[in-house]
Amino acid sequence: MTAYVAIALTTVNFILLFTVTHSSTVGVEYVSPLLQLQDRETAPASVQLSAARDVLHRFIPSHSSSFNFEIITKEQCGGVSCFMISNHPSSNLPGAPEITISGVTGVELLSGLHWYLKNLCGAHISWDKTGGSQLSSVPKAGSLPRMKDDGLLIQRPVPWNYYQNAVTSSYTFAWWDWDRWEKEIDWMALQGINMPLAFTGQEAIWQKVFKKFNISSSDLNDFFGGPAFLAWSRMANLHGWGGPLPQSWLDQQLAMQKKILARMYELGMTPVLPAFSGNVPAALKNVYPSAKITRLGNWFTVDSNPKWCCTYLLDATDPLFIEIGKSFIQQQVKEYGRSSHIYNCDTFDENTPPTDDPEYISSLAAAIFKAMQSGDDDAVWLMQGWLFAYDPYWRPPQMQALLHAVPIGKMIVLDLFAEVNPIWTTSDQFYGVPYIWKVTLSFNIS
Repeated sequence: MTAYVAIALTTVNFILLFTVTHSSTVGVEYVSPLLQLQDRETAPASVQLSAARDVLHRFIPSHSSSFNFEIITKEQCGGVSCFMISNHPSSNLPGAPEITISGVTGVELLSGLHWYLKNLCGAHISWDKTGGSQLSSVPKAGSLPRMKDDGLLIQRPVPWNYYQNAVTSSYTFAWWDWDRWEKEIDWMALQGINMPLAFTGQEAIWQKVFKKFNISSSDLNDFFGGPAFLAWSRMANLHGWGGPLPQSWLDQQLAMQKKILARMYELGMTPVLPAFSGNVPAALKNVYPSAKITRLGNWFTVDSNPKWCCTYLLDATDPLFIEIGKSFIQQQVKEYGRSSHIYNCDTFDENTPPTDDPEYISSLAAAIFKAMQSGDDDAVWLMQGWLFAYDPYWRPPQMQALLHAVPIGKMIVLDLFAEVNPIWTTSDQFYGVPYIWKVTLSFNIS
């Protein structure tokens, strides 16, 4: 059981961990090279405009012609990302657009649309299970409220608004089809979310990677958990429980991930892909008998049954670690055609390391990052800070060993559960490592 959703587990069906986040301005300068790279690699303006217009049409088709969208540069926004809202110069003519929304990305355009509908039209936009899109207060096309004076400029105060955590995929997304995913991505953009976690389909990637290391698909039947338990098999908390996964499901999820990523990129988002933490199938021991592989302890697993518990961790000092981690990053880039250069990896998420030696922790962290960087020269590691809040093992020497094993600017920490137990206040702001202050709320959604 994961502590930060204990209350939510009293409910049934799917649970989404809704995250409202703000990046620390401390250390933003360290990630500026990545921001500049992402700006160069973002989808063309025409693609983002088309994607934003499609969201507008799906969201409020009666007003598809009421809004004019324009992509602008950061220079027009004062050097940061922003959106602007103004009256369209031809709004007095019949059938002409009434409101112009300008933004640096498709996300900014739709965030501006949401701002206008919420603040000038009294509309409310939520998930279906929490009220849905309440648009009855929006005046008919041709009668929209006009902006005052020269309009409105709202700058994004921080580079990224992050969304989800590593367990959302099992609580909420496991059974979604494309229609539901499309609706969620639309909602993300309207809320201004531009850095979502993108974990769907990774088991199909792992299947291809481990095949290169002579691990068969049948060997992975005892490694992958079932769809509703994948988060915990990915985090090395358990293995096999709820499985095996049929090949048809693996293939379908990979196809789904490709559609998810394509849409996120079209809107100018920065999706975060997974990376290798050292979690390996038991069969790797047989193929590589000299590999340094440790069996971890039990994690709240059914009857402490070794069939499900006590997963296997490849030691960071083993040469195989870098090879597998590099292969995983490269396979993702090959399958998806690109990445945003940000990768999530969580070490010992609710599992305690086998030793409290800071040198061991440092070597593990350095190897994780080296594996990422070997597959992507511009890789940046995004790490959930939940382990620091959850496990008293993480004292200052161990925390610093993990955080300082990676060059400053090449790691970003999510301060999970910060509204209750903020780690930045007790760790000297993560000892200088850039971080995102994160709030976690629980809702039932369909």
